[in-house]
Amino acid sequence: METKLFSPLTIKGITFKNRIVMAPMCMYSSHNEDGMVENWHRTHYTSRAVGQVGLIILEATAVTPQGRISPQDLGIWNDDHIAGLKELTGLMKEHGASAGIQLAHAGRKATVEGEILAPSAIAFNEKMKTPKEMTKEEVSETVEAFKKGAERAKKAGFEVIEIHAAHGYLINEFLSPLSNKRSDEYGGSAENRYRFLSEVIEAVKTVWDGPLFVRVSAHDYHDEGLTAEDYAEMGKWMKEQGVDLIDVSSGAVVPARINSYPGYQVKFSETIKEGANIQTGAVGLITSGLQAEEILQNGRADLIFIARELLRDPYWPRTAAKELGAAIEPPKQYERGWI
Repeated sequence: METKLFSPLTIKGITFKNRIVMAPMCMYSSHNEDGMVENWHRTHYTSRAVGQVGLIILEATAVTPQGRISPQDLGIWNDDHIAGLKELTGLMKEHGASAGIQLAHAGRKATVEGEILAPSAIAFNEKMKTPKEMTKEEVSETVEAFKKGAERAKKAGFEVIEIHAAHGYLINEFLSPLSNKRSDEYGGSAENRYRFLSEVIEAVKTVWDGPLFVRVSAHDYHDEGLTAEDYAEMGKWMKEQGVDLIDVSSGAVVPARINSYPGYQVKFSETIKEGANIQTGAVGLITSGLQAEEILQNGRADLIFIARELLRDPYWPRTAAKELGAAIEPPKQYERGWI
């Protein structure tokens, strides 16, 4: 029987050779604090392409210097970043992987020097800085920064853009009523809280016509927060705007105790996929080929995002293929040891 995990998927003319995606994971390795690609990035991402991952999405890449999660984050806020990123996409594609990038702004969870920005002047916790509430001008400037980031991503040869609207970072902060207490057109109702993401999507689309993903945190784990049902409704809006796939994670907009277990976020993917009639990616403690295949065969997601398991095993696709009895093509140089 043909495995779905190793079947191709085509979105807007880009074909991923299998359904395995390397989820964005921060490497904190721009050691000069300038957002530049370093040797670690070249080694890390290329090795997963050699390992036969279908789509590799680069870690959260900051669209402004103040939007970095840490000073060591990758950046895409000026043209100097393009050359290193272009080298990375070339290396990944050379080994058969599609290349994606996650465009991000950390908002109130930024740990950089100076002022940080958020929809409302509420700190994430008592240990972190209190952000400045964004003016409408700063909102517009940040939307423009996402657009410029998308332009640079295109010049660097990326085939997929993922907008980071999860994990308590800036866009997620606008979406959740727990972190957005604004009284203008960017706060209050669900439609108003969605407005910032809507404007980012529209701005990115003016310069980008390739596959467009959005990562969301589909559950706030708080009585007054958002749930997967809320995101299913927003998923309809994203689909209308031309988003191709929602990458479904959860949590981290406010401190919360999360009961995690294998596949604990898959049900959120399923809810959004069915409720919004949109393609989704499942992520979160997915570690085996059988587990991934079950998710796909039962229509609970369209792509499988693998994170920590790909840190432990750069050749996880081979591991999964052996478990499922599937044959995948190795790099020629590795043929003698692939069986």
